[in-house]
Amino acid sequence: MFHAVSYALLDSINVLLIGVIVAIGVVLPAGGHYGRIVARLIVGDWLGVFVTSVPVLLLFDSIGAPIRRAIESSWFGVVLILVGVLSAVLTWRSGGDSSAIVGRVMRWLREPSARTAGVGFVLGAVQSLTSVPFYIGLGFLSVGGLSVLLRYSALVLYASLALSLPFLSAFAVAFVRARPRSAAGRAFAWARDHSEQMSAGAGYFVAVILVLIGVGHL
Repeated sequence: MFHAVSYALLDSINVLLIGVIVAIGVVLPAGGHYGRIVARLIVGDWLGVFVTSVPVLLLFDSIGAPIRRAIESSWFGVVLILVGVLSAVLTWRSGGDSSAIVGRVMRWLREPSARTAGVGFVLGAVQSLTSVPFYIGLGFLSVGGLSVLLRYSALVLYASLALSLPFLSAFAVAFVRARPRSAAGRAFAWARDHSEQMSAGAGYFVAVILVLIGVGHL
């Protein structure tokens, strides 16, 4: 269970969703519907992660023993190292720039509506299905020895942990919008002006963590 929690927290470094939350905070005028839009977005994203995690866990449960053998094998450490290196290379090639995607998503997030939650759902599902920590965390949950009821109930906690950093980011942006001249506001302005470096840093951080976990697994 500890490993599943660890990978859920690693999965919470969702650069795209955090970038969208920051963009909403920047674009909306003071007194806008920031809270209502972001709340719907995060709830939709949570549902996307949760709904996606159910069939993946069902698949891992149906595979059974081979999942356990794969996770316990030294080759699993090698795979983590290779994934970490590949993640670093992809981050370097992209430069951490997700502004084009954020710009396209923002077209649907100017006003709070059911569509806002739908956008969040799609973001959550896509993020999960393209995230290596997501699959690894569910793999550990599958072989963790929990009963079926506890295992699938734990998906509520798993999805919540996977949204923990975006959730905290939403509160941070709300604080900055209320106090733009504070130290936090100045830090936010700096991070906004260096968004590519921040995104790249997050990508490299995940890559390094995967490599270190892989080395520790060998």
